[in-house]
Amino acid sequence: MKKIYHLSTCDTCKRILKELAPLDQVELQDIKTVPMTESQVEEMAQLAGNYESLFSKRARLYRQQGLHEKQLSEANYKKLILEHYTFLKRPVILIDDQIFIGNSKKTVEAAKEALHS
Repeated sequence: MKKIYHLSTCDTCKRILKELAPLDQVELQDIKTVPMTESQVEEMAQLAGNYESLFSKRARLYRQQGLHEKQLSEANYKKLILEHYTFLKRPVILIDDQIFIGNSKKTVEAAKEALHS
């Protein structure tokens, strides 16, 4: 399975999708218009090893809700990601049994290599 969870309104996600092209046989899911299901988030966390690695601490809501001052558990991370798409570190790229999380140059290059090899 090849799937990319992204936000169509995010300039960084747009740039990365262009960089990863061609995206033949890759399912794209805009997490704003098609919310992630609990089983999708659980699958991502299983591949990543935990929910915290999927969680974006750069999200505006993270500070607005005072979450930066709290000790969050794995259950909290999962709940927050399911409650609001902004808490997912984007993009999340699934290629078979591999997961690539976020927009660092190293992550994008590794995903590109895995996608086109």
